Amino acid sequence: MAKSPKPEIIDLSKSLGFDVCRFTSASLEAETGSHLKDFVALERHGEMAWLANTIDRRHTPTAMWEDAKSAIVLGMNYGPDSDPLEILNHKDKAAISVYAQNRDYHDIIKGRLKQIAQRLASRFDAKVKVFVDTAPLMEKPLAAKAGLGWQGKHTNLVSREHGSWLFLGVILTDQIIEPDAPEIDHCGSCSSCLDICPTNAFPAPYQIDARRCISYLTIEYDGIIPLEFREPIGNRIYGCDDCLAVCPWNKFAQTAHEAKLKPRDDLKAPLLKELLALDDASFRKHFSGSPIKRIGRNKFIRNVLIAAGNSFDNSLIDSVSKHLSDENEVVRASSIWALSRLLSAHDFNSAKDIHFANEQNIDVQAEWRMAK
Repeated sequence: MAKSPKPEIIDLSKSLGFDVCRFTSASLEAETGSHLKDFVALERHGEMAWLANTIDRRHTPTAMWEDAKSAIVLGMNYGPDSDPLEILNHKDKAAISVYAQNRDYHDIIKGRLKQIAQRLASRFDAKVKVFVDTAPLMEKPLAAKAGLGWQGKHTNLVSREHGSWLFLGVILTDQIIEPDAPEIDHCGSCSSCLDICPTNAFPAPYQIDARRCISYLTIEYDGIIPLEFREPIGNRIYGCDDCLAVCPWNKFAQTAHEAKLKPRDDLKAPLLKELLALDDASFRKHFSGSPIKRIGRNKFIRNVLIAAGNSFDNSLIDSVSKHLSDENEVVRASSIWALSRLLSAHDFNSAKDIHFANEQNIDVQAEWRMAK
């Protein structure tokens, strides 16, 4: 009988900083694909066209690579060392999702996955492919099937050992490796993750409407943020951790041990005023190596302006006002709303008189009309 690669791969994964390594077959049940199709049919994916465009390859790994036989699913803990919700009480500061407070996890994990894949290929004559959330692969159902955790009512993975704080990576191989047992659902009657959502993004347990999710709105959505979501967004400028942070299983989680995943001091609670001063060059420099860089300066400033409007901090008026003349229409529209919250009606109408006459974009004109 051929030697199993499992012990060697597990040992190597630990030496590379992974907290868990499990194995399963490289296929997903038809029910998983059906849920995905329903999600897209209901248009709950919003503007994430890549989900709809890859649905035929995404429903199971073997649809993407027919020779795949096994999946190695790895998790790296990124647990915070303090309560991620505490920053929401400081309206003059920005709340950034825990996962984005340092280096881009894609870069950290992919290089280490490649090391494991190379060992598997050289020692066991295996064909391999590595994935870190950048291909049509459903990592969370695979992780649940491999026993890393289960998909909670918020649709994210929950681990009994690591709570909600696991980055996932997957290696597919053409080798048959003995699978581990799947995890069962331990949510019980708890609905904390559903109840805390500021925008009611969960139509039902185990279902999410991305169009209402703050993470989607601040990261994936390109346009002017709909009015109904602006106030609930609060000071969250990149992502949202509410449904993750409130999970009772986090009481068993440890803090991240990987230095590159520990939060940068300047991203724990940055001042909105300082972020509003970033132009494109300074934005790129400040967020070099960060996942925040990928949304671009315009969406980022849009998000910070929404947070500024929710701060009711009059000291931000000048910082917001300069964006009324921004080249980007989404930024201009967002600054109008923020000023409508910071200025008196008289002062706001004075600003409107100055800027509205020169405004050419229909959407921005509409923003002026809707504001007080």
